Amino acid sequence: MSPTRLPAHIPAGARVVVRVRDGISTSDNRMKYRDYIGHVHYWDGTELDLMRDAAANGSRPQQRVWLRAETIVRIKPIPERPARNIA
Repeated sequence: MSPTRLPAHIPAGARVVVRVRDGISTSDNRMKYRDYIGHVHYWDGTELDLMRDAAANGSRPQQRVWLRAETIVRIKPIPERPARNIA
């Protein structure tokens, strides 16, 4: 995706899923992708500052990531994760 197709403005606090190119696999020579789901801290059109959500199963804590626009394939808004009732 070219930078001109990325949004010019993303409001802080928006929850998004971002797909980035992760490089070509040495095993099958195909492009691999990685998805990040989280809340936007800052977007200036060249770099996305994202607070990545913790994994739902607890395997990964939340983490702050910075993603360069030239690696981003797609950005989509998504709804908040439903609250879990722990009984």
